[in-house]
Amino acid sequence: MSVQAKVLNLKGEEVGTVELPADVFGAKPSRHFLHEAVTAYLNNERAWTAHTKTRAEVSGGGRKPWVQKHTGRARAGSIRSPLWRKGGTTFGPRFVDPALKRMALPRKKARLALVQALSARAADGGLKIIDSMPLEGAKTKPVAQALRRLGAEGKTLIVVDQRDANLAAASRNIAGCRVMLASHLNAREILAARGIVVTRAALEKIRPRRD
Repeated sequence: MSVQAKVLNLKGEEVGTVELPADVFGAKPSRHFLHEAVTAYLNNERAWTAHTKTRAEVSGGGRKPWVQKHTGRARAGSIRSPLWRKGGTTFGPRFVDPALKRMALPRKKARLALVQALSARAADGGLKIIDSMPLEGAKTKPVAQALRRLGAEGKTLIVVDQRDANLAAASRNIAGCRVMLASHLNAREILAARGIVVTRAALEKIRPRRD
């Protein structure tokens, strides 16, 4: 069963209504499932390039700093011991091929997570549908004013149906604001934003992929 939602203009005025399909916006969100999906997205974005050097890899330390006995000091075999300043690191992070660290997120799970995230935003009032977002130039002020009138300040995700260079440039200087294509939406991006502003044209393209 579909749900009726208001369509607003950039002044925050209602200019019509639109049906939100139940198969996309009517699911019951599962906190545990969404946590699992978002964790997978965040994990797969990591570069996994951290790499510390062991005592064998640190430069220097090729000779014994002093003789073993009769100096009154503790025995030492290398100035690059992990106990010494500028020495090697014990049990530090080592580079791992990112492919080995990747967490699998099957397509069916990704689709379900997208639907649940959209449903959660629609239920908590964080979803705003606008007729369109026309811009004559790459000016930040009109976009900031529009978001303020729509009640979508703070971390906001603007979803459009096609690339708009003016909108991308205009929103770049607004803290917490991101622009994304409807075809690139995922649960992580939706849940990271407090509010989602979707154009009517983009709404038609928000469908969980069937491939």
